[in-house]
Amino acid sequence: MNNSRYLILIVILFLFALPAYSQQSNEVQLANEYYGQGDYVKAKKLYDELANDFRNIPLIHNNYYFLLIESQDFNDANKYIKRLIKKFPDNLYYRLDYGLLLLASDGESRASEYFDNIISDIKFDTYLTSITADYFVNKKLTQFAIKTFQESRKALKSPYSFSLEMANIYRIMNSKDLMVEEYLNYVSQNPSNLNYVKNTLQSLLAKPDELESLEKLLYDKIQQNPESEIYGELLIWVNLQQKNFYGAFVQARAIDRRLKSEGSRTLNIGLIALDNDDYNNAIKIFTYLIKTYPGSHNYILSKMYLIRSYEKRVRNTYPIDEREIRNLINDYNQFIAELGITRNTLEALRNKALLHAFYLDEKDSAINILQKIIDTPRASPDIKAQSKLDLGDIYLLIGEPWESTLLYSQVEKSNKDENLGYTAKLKNAKLSYYKGDFQLAQEHLDILKEATTREIANDAMSLSLLIKDNTALDTAEIAMRRYSEIELLLFQNKTEHATAAIDSMIKEYNNHSLTDELIWLKADIETKLGHFEESISLLDIIIDNHGTDILGDDAFFKKADIVDRQLHNKEEAMDLYRTFLTKYPGSVFVAEARKRFRELRGDFDKQEQLVN
Repeated sequence: MNNSRYLILIVILFLFALPAYSQQSNEVQLANEYYGQGDYVKAKKLYDELANDFRNIPLIHNNYYFLLIESQDFNDANKYIKRLIKKFPDNLYYRLDYGLLLLASDGESRASEYFDNIISDIKFDTYLTSITADYFVNKKLTQFAIKTFQESRKALKSPYSFSLEMANIYRIMNSKDLMVEEYLNYVSQNPSNLNYVKNTLQSLLAKPDELESLEKLLYDKIQQNPESEIYGELLIWVNLQQKNFYGAFVQARAIDRRLKSEGSRTLNIGLIALDNDDYNNAIKIFTYLIKTYPGSHNYILSKMYLIRSYEKRVRNTYPIDEREIRNLINDYNQFIAELGITRNTLEALRNKALLHAFYLDEKDSAINILQKIIDTPRASPDIKAQSKLDLGDIYLLIGEPWESTLLYSQVEKSNKDENLGYTAKLKNAKLSYYKGDFQLAQEHLDILKEATTREIANDAMSLSLLIKDNTALDTAEIAMRRYSEIELLLFQNKTEHATAAIDSMIKEYNNHSLTDELIWLKADIETKLGHFEESISLLDIIIDNHGTDILGDDAFFKKADIVDRQLHNKEEAMDLYRTFLTKYPGSVFVAEARKRFRELRGDFDKQEQLVN
């Protein structure tokens, strides 16, 4: 009975208290609204009353205390915060808040001394250390946050603790060298987070000098820790960001030796170099693999990719030497004879077919080889599809576009939403373009702009813009049709006919929007014929008259490339690359131009010495 009366009494008291609590809650809301609106006088009046009840403190503290300090009401602020510290002596936040008052009223010296005492008190506790540092970061007192972590590191004798947290603080402070140092500390203690650190640094280190600074730091780390794989892996990554494939090779080679992985990392670097047209370094890499790992699975792949690297160099050294093409075909024949018909040799057969078709005018041989691949039962679906696309290209070479579109469409249908399918659709779009059916071409291209492969999407976007820019004001599309016919002639290797058509168009359509495109095509023809001075003269016309247009940076980079790779004029090439980097900082060729400049300057020659 007594218990029942007691419960009833509590309920009655609670019900009486509800209106008062509700009223207080409304006042808190009103005070915060005044504060949010900047009406600090009305807000302070309400806060002064609400602060008398400790139950309101969590709801008003941040706003009220900030208001007191901002209005320089230091006396009230001092009484208020000391009252809270006395009531809640274990509340670390209130103790830290008192330091804010000292900073505002007495200056940094007094506040620093006070904060140092707190840091000293909590430095052995990792949880309280993190809370304190977070507080300082939130209050934009980042130097105190760094000091908090540093003192805890010393106390715990753990020099790599809080590395990720400190990296993030240095990131806020824009102290990138210190930030990178902490990310390296973090990954050295947590190797499984290597990809996280790579992705983070990729988004943060956008400037070339920042990557070079990281590169130097990593070399220092490797000298101090030669057995560490982490620094070597990161240096491979940095070199790849800079397109320094030889530097990446040097690191990959060292790691492969240490781990006895038969050149797997090194092979990957070779493939990346080959994909980026750095065929000279690709040749060095694959040659090394063949000599070093003759009995491994990578030996076979390296032999095939070495031939392909030589092929890429031959195809980019003008004028193309037919004897070199026949030497490549002989290399492919030897490779196939050595291994028989396998997945790898089918790829070699396919490459051989393309040499017959596009460089020796032996189209029947090419067709027979590709048909053989398509009919081979053990051939993978991908290589059969690629061979069909190649066969379609050859039919276009010999003037049978209907056969081409039939083959392209077969591959497109059987490889929907895959890269091969997108490639087939792009070929169909170009075929429509060559035939002058620009509307159908645009329908294909609009879909391809969303392709998952960046290269295909970019090609689709470029062709789409070319069509739109040059048909908008020409409803008859006569000039665009003539231009697309020239591009078909060039695809079919009918160089003389294409050159005559270009000259005729330039004369007839002087100052047309296609003028720079026509000059670009002619410059490319002259380059492939080995007429380098003529090509440079044409590129100079684009640079001088259309330098700010879409082909401006292309023309400037191509000029530098000719001087560098064809004329082998080192000093002039360096000057051109240097000027290019200043003139076209947003160009897609910037990374390649910077890499070529550093290569010519000799930066990469020192790297092997540093590793060895």
